[in-house]
Order: sequence, then C-alpha cells, then structure tokens
Amino acid sequence: MGNKNKQNDEDMTVSITDMNDVTTTCAIQTIITFNEQDYIILLPMDEKGKTDPENFWIYGYSENPEDVNEEPKLRYLEDDAEYEMVEDAYYDYLENSEFDEITYE
Repeated sequence: MGNKNKQNDEDMTVSITDMNDVTTTCAIQTIITFNEQDYIILLPMDEKGKTDPENFWIYGYSENPEDVNEEPKLRYLEDDAEYEMVEDAYYDYLENSEFDEITYE
C-alpha cells in the first residue's frame, strides 16, 4: 500500500461545477498516489477565500502524459472502500504535514 505526496501547492485553485450548476472554487491541497492511482484533495473555499483542511473533497485524478496542456481529468469515487482508503491516506498526510511544520518552523 504505497502512499506518497506528489504535490503540495495550496496557492493553486480549481473551479468545480456540480450537477446543480453551482460552481465552487477549491484550493488544491495535494495529490496523493495510493495503490498506483492518483487522487486530488480539494479544499472548498468560503466567500472570504478561506479553507478548512477538515472540509475536503476527494477525486480520482489523471493527466495525459502526452499532452501537458490538456486539462487533468477528475472522477468521482463511487466505491466507499476506495474513498475510505484515500481518506485515511489524506489524514496520514495531514499528520505528517503538521509534524513537518512543528519540526521545521
């Protein structure tokens, strides 16, 4: 069960439009590779642009390695077991990030 942090750039944002045509701007928390698949962790932003790492959305994530200009693809996680495994990996990421902040500040 591999788990590695591929990216950590909270300054990057994406806009997600749901089935009701409501658009939410989200900060990209990280991209996690787990069981040889990539997952993106998004933090919905409130009206002031603030986020809460405990309020997150998880999507499957893929890029076209042959066309870096193509938009990445996101997919819903319909399998509860898959979602829970990635959620656990995200909580591990948060624990390690908090430790890193304490250690290096």
